[in-house]
Amino acid sequence: MRETVTGARRIVVKIGSSSLTTAAGGLDPARVDALVDVLAARQAAGVEVVLVSSGAIAAGLAPLGFARRPRDLASQQAAASVGQGLLVNRYTQSFARYGIRVGQVLLTVDDLVRRVHYRNAHQTLTTLLGLGALPVVNENDTVATDEIRFGDNDRLAALVAALVHADLLVLLSDVDALYTGPPGRPGSLRISDVRSPEDLAHITIGGAGSAGLGTGGMVTKIEAARIATTSGIPVVLTGAPHAGAALAGEPVGTLFHRLRRRPTSRLFWLAHATTPQGRLHLDAGAVAAVVDRRASLLPAGVTAVDGTFTAGDPVDLLDPAGRPVARGLVNYDSIELPPLLGRSTRDLDPGYDRELIHRDDIALL
Repeated sequence: MRETVTGARRIVVKIGSSSLTTAAGGLDPARVDALVDVLAARQAAGVEVVLVSSGAIAAGLAPLGFARRPRDLASQQAAASVGQGLLVNRYTQSFARYGIRVGQVLLTVDDLVRRVHYRNAHQTLTTLLGLGALPVVNENDTVATDEIRFGDNDRLAALVAALVHADLLVLLSDVDALYTGPPGRPGSLRISDVRSPEDLAHITIGGAGSAGLGTGGMVTKIEAARIATTSGIPVVLTGAPHAGAALAGEPVGTLFHRLRRRPTSRLFWLAHATTPQGRLHLDAGAVAAVVDRRASLLPAGVTAVDGTFTAGDPVDLLDPAGRPVARGLVNYDSIELPPLLGRSTRDLDPGYDRELIHRDDIALL
């Protein structure tokens, strides 16, 4: 038995569109009820549950006469508008069989990128849990544009898991585990445990989800697992039919072990929920100071600046090879920086003698 699963007292469960809908695009009541049966049992056992559910767009396809998921954003938003009501109504009815209240929470990237919105989302979700309700979270597809989309609900689920300080993230899919290659290929083996990034070095990852209804694939699930495990949250990836066994701690699917202890919510927000507005190129000495010694970033260690940003914006810090190693909140506008680069703070005029980025405002990547 997986004690890291059975010992979790607050869990986030994500389920994809293809696990909830028929091939024609409508919701499958039997699949929804099967998932609800599992989650209701966990809540009855004293576990707090947050459900991140795809399926709004897929649920709206058939009622609007779409044969397949449309490609244009306006039609997707229209399908989501119809389907979201159908989806939450189906969950409300199904959970009512157990006397469980459902609360709908629709999020956009903007709700997690802006620090004030991030705190508000945290308060809403934790209050719902405290009142005994089960939050059903989805991306607000009716208003989200390409510029403010999460891209897939796997990433959203990982961010929500960190947002509510979950003990476990469970990703339910139409694939029962992570394999060394495409599951149907002869010789592909199930990977039961992932303890470090090196465990993923020799696998072949498939593409998008099945049936043309979802947007995610194994790549997005591995990225979601990376976000969660580096935030101190273990992840179980398995197929929706195995949800009960997975949450009971049975060794089904793939368990991604947490890679480090939980960071502060502010640093997690900075690392994973912000969009960098620029880049600072560091020399080797500055990289060592920021990454190894956790020091503030000074002008002397910066060799170049990319992008246009203002003081307080998030920027990525790049090593000499161009790889992002950290993200921080910069203390200067981009137009102020070129004359400061490579200079000691002792040589700068008053007002320019502070750090480029203080160590408390740096999240390692």
